[in-house]
Amino acid sequence: MPSRRMRAAWDRATLGQKIAAFAGLAFLHLPVWVIFLYAFTTEDRTYQFPPPGLTLKWFEVAFARADIWAALKLSLAVASVATAIALLLGTLAAFALARSRFRGRELITLLFVLPIALPGIVTGIALLAAFKMGGIQPGFWTIVVGHATFCIVIVHNNVIARLRRIPPSWVEASMDLGADGLQTFRHVLLPQIATALLAGGMLAFALSFDEIIVTLFTAGHERTLPIWFFNELFRPRERPITNVVAVTVVLITLVPILLAYRLTRPNDTRG
Repeated sequence: MPSRRMRAAWDRATLGQKIAAFAGLAFLHLPVWVIFLYAFTTEDRTYQFPPPGLTLKWFEVAFARADIWAALKLSLAVASVATAIALLLGTLAAFALARSRFRGRELITLLFVLPIALPGIVTGIALLAAFKMGGIQPGFWTIVVGHATFCIVIVHNNVIARLRRIPPSWVEASMDLGADGLQTFRHVLLPQIATALLAGGMLAFALSFDEIIVTLFTAGHERTLPIWFFNELFRPRERPITNVVAVTVVLITLVPILLAYRLTRPNDTRG
């Protein structure tokens, strides 16, 4: 058996590990902080460092533009509808696959996970081809369908993982006590999967809100906020405004991601 001193030494991070961890964090997050910094710069073309001055002018300019608000509203609407569809279909699929045993179950599970494993460009091309074959013109609902393909996966994975932690005896006990299927779901299963549903929904919303690759193939003439970003890349004088909108997107997506992390962290003892 290892001594207490050896266990303590193993649990304590070395200087090299700390440096590696901080280097990894810097690599991941410094570009984001650069965007935050240059959202306040007085320079309108280059990324001069240090910035020649700081100003709130670009926030005022960005929030006064109707095209930005229109793109933001469209992205919020698409993400909301896609998340709602994902919560419904992903939860139903999780219940169907969590306990049931039937031929082809593993194949169906693979098909549910496949959309998020495929490159976005493959999914986008496949969806566009399907819409063209069906005579469906790209627009709001085609964007929603495209986003729902991967949002369903997020919800399904969260819910099925939680369902597999629920002992089957709980459901059996509920039935033995006279509860019907709806009552068992409401009083036994729903409280146990509630945080998984919330976490899955928040992650799905965040992913849908900033999705661009699938959106480019399914949007038609619609312009979500990521497509607005894509178009603005070719206008150098608009860089500070682009940075302001990027800051807004980061803040909008950060909230559901942090809440989802809090709801699904390992020390969660609520079931």
